[in-house]
Amino acid sequence: MSASLPGSRELPQSRYDLRTYWGRVQHAAEISDPRTLLVPLKQLDEAKVLLARYKRGEIPSMTPELWRAKKIVDSTLHPDTGQPVFLPFRMSCFVLSNLVVTAGMLTPGLGTTGTLLWQITNQSLNVAINSANANKSTPLSTSSIVQSYLLAVSASCSVALGLNTLVPRLRRVSPHVRTVLSRLVPFAAVASAGALNVFLMRGEEIRQGIDVFPVVTTKTENDDEEMNEKKSLGKSKRAATLAVSETALSRVLNATPIMVLPPLILVRLQRTEWLRKRPRWTLPVNLGLILTTSIFALPLALGAFPQRQTISTRRLEERFWPENSGVEEVEFNRGI
Repeated sequence: MSASLPGSRELPQSRYDLRTYWGRVQHAAEISDPRTLLVPLKQLDEAKVLLARYKRGEIPSMTPELWRAKKIVDSTLHPDTGQPVFLPFRMSCFVLSNLVVTAGMLTPGLGTTGTLLWQITNQSLNVAINSANANKSTPLSTSSIVQSYLLAVSASCSVALGLNTLVPRLRRVSPHVRTVLSRLVPFAAVASAGALNVFLMRGEEIRQGIDVFPVVTTKTENDDEEMNEKKSLGKSKRAATLAVSETALSRVLNATPIMVLPPLILVRLQRTEWLRKRPRWTLPVNLGLILTTSIFALPLALGAFPQRQTISTRRLEERFWPENSGVEEVEFNRGI
């Protein structure tokens, strides 16, 4: 992201108030805007040059053009490495990347083979997205990635197959309720395995800690950001635990409306005369429901927690406390 560009002047994190939930939702909507996927490499380079000029003090204040440049950079580059995130695994491509997979998992009447294949595909995509967007101050080895992937796949497949076997045996509920419960099986599998996937993929961060940085204050006469080059105060395991836990929870929050609302609405629509006479429309309707829900759900989930987290040093290890580090607050990249 823009933090990785040259220059000692701090860019404002967002044009929105990230201290509020709605401000974070608006910011998340910007970085997850699919239109940024169409930005050519030349325009990305121009945006980086423009932001670098601001950070060097050559441009006095933020302008609409600078905000557009920041949106392009923030939605394309990784905040720790400064390199472009592989396009299918960017948050701006999340809705499109997950559309087909989600539709596959929510297809009514999937057998054992279909359930296994779609759960494996979904966890493969989750591993790729989690790895591409994780905090890069603590790299994950290939063996750890493979191990985490296998455990997440095992968990999701076990939950899905187990519930698919259990639900038909529920004799004390009506057939309609059993149908509804069977449609919610993918949600249970995705939510549990998705959260587990985050902890497994980013477990090394919890074991080793992630970099925390002193919070830059604004004290210049012109109310510009302080011209300081931030350096890491060290790695904090408590900050890493907070970052990974919040990311896992945001994954569940994102999966809930996407995996719950479309199947429930589809069950209702399949009982209507219109869809009964037009069974070929079931798949397009399902895709439309998933796409619409995903577009609105992603910013709401990403906005649950700030990506650039600021916390008191008292919540971290003792070596970061003010009397030992001289710093009251630190910030770190939570990852997404």
